[in-house]
Amino acid sequence: MAKRRNFTDQFKAKVALEALRGDKTVQEIAAKHQLHPNQVSTWKRQAIDGMADVFSGGKQSGPTEADIKELHAKIGRLAVENDFLSEGLKK
Repeated sequence: MAKRRNFTDQFKAKVALEALRGDKTVQEIAAKHQLHPNQVSTWKRQAIDGMADVFSGGKQSGPTEADIKELHAKIGRLAVENDFLSEGLKK
């Protein structure tokens, strides 16, 4: 059984950019790099889908540091309230 090949991000970007240029067909690019044409098409589609993130201006899609601190504080308050209420139920 053949071992699965791993490709670097730079190689994937190079192949996807070559496919986006449109100078050669997907089949020609695949043959040049010894890849399956479906793999080239997949990397091309991923490049197109991720292109909006390149121009997002460095905006984070996840929570900011302030949001995380606020959520940790809220978890602490809820834990204290939970302990207080569970003590009240034991009596």
